[in-house]
Amino acid sequence: MELGLEVFIKNARKYRGQRIGLVCNQASVDRTLRHASELVLSNKNLEVTCFFGPQHGIRGEKQDNMVESDDFIEPASGLPVYSLYGTSREPTETSLAALDTFVVDMQDIGTRIYTFMYTMANCMRAAKRTGKKVVVLDRPNPIGGVQIEGNVLDPKYASFVGQFPICTRHGMTMGELALMFNDAFGIHCELSVVPMKKYSRKSYWQDLNRDWVVPSPNIPTPLSALAFPATVTFEGTNISEGRGTTHPFEWVGAPYVNPDALAAEMMRMKLPGVVFRPIFFQPTYQKGKDTVCGGVQIHVTDRKKFRPFVAGVRLLAKIAELYPKDFVWKKPPYEYEYEKMPIDLIAGTSKLREAVDARKGTKAFEEMAEEELLKFSKLRKRYLLYKV
Repeated sequence: MELGLEVFIKNARKYRGQRIGLVCNQASVDRTLRHASELVLSNKNLEVTCFFGPQHGIRGEKQDNMVESDDFIEPASGLPVYSLYGTSREPTETSLAALDTFVVDMQDIGTRIYTFMYTMANCMRAAKRTGKKVVVLDRPNPIGGVQIEGNVLDPKYASFVGQFPICTRHGMTMGELALMFNDAFGIHCELSVVPMKKYSRKSYWQDLNRDWVVPSPNIPTPLSALAFPATVTFEGTNISEGRGTTHPFEWVGAPYVNPDALAAEMMRMKLPGVVFRPIFFQPTYQKGKDTVCGGVQIHVTDRKKFRPFVAGVRLLAKIAELYPKDFVWKKPPYEYEYEKMPIDLIAGTSKLREAVDARKGTKAFEEMAEEELLKFSKLRKRYLLYKV
């Protein structure tokens, strides 16, 4: 399997004469773990004039979420690095003047609630507005490109963690998403995608024989990426999603949770491909900092059978049901939104929050999500680049 980056470097002659702004971070590496910046700077056919970094910084050093990065000069090359998660989340006029073509090489994790795809979309809009080009170097979806799950975002709840009406677990690559954003969602910039070679969309990261480089600090392993669609919703609550621990998004809990009782309730549901193990943990920062929390660890026993969306919805509803006096929804602000509830922005709807608050189970919400998924799957098929 060849990454879009590797194919791009082999065909660098095609991009002669274009001033390139490279959008990347620490996970933008080739098979040998050489970074994209090294590869493009050392290629005589390519003229790189600047770099752009997404959330968590171009080097991935910003550990917590919603921590901004500054612009700076990259020491080795002397080129400017512009932050796309700082005072602005869009390319500035200064940065746009330095380039002809955005080259985007970022590792996504397969879930709508992840900002890298929206950083790409913001670059695409800027390119359309100013007559620039966008080239997307494609990378694998680490949680597979076959299974899709979850409700489709309601545009009323659009934010920087969800700009477009797509489902929670989208089963697409960054290149495929770019094609959809450009066509179906009306950006219409001058876009080209450099596809991977010999890539099967049924592959999970563990099937690829590639080293995992963390795309963001709280996705330390491919398993955390797979658990993310289940537990990212806990960011909108007072329950820890495991940030500040060694297993973010796999560990979920709070000081008021009895882990044995919660695990027993979850195991009674007999959800496929997953075991909920009772645990205690003590986060070093964020929710539950320096406090012992009780909760569960999500152990995926069968990647193909595991359905993180349903597992996460059920876990959220169960904790709210067991601990009604302690469970609380997080209040705004969240990701630069100051009025709407964070859970609604994360879920892309108010209906999940309303279902949990009603304490009548989540079956109706799950059925609604399935109906929305059927419609989205038809749209999605138009932009898929790879076979199973």
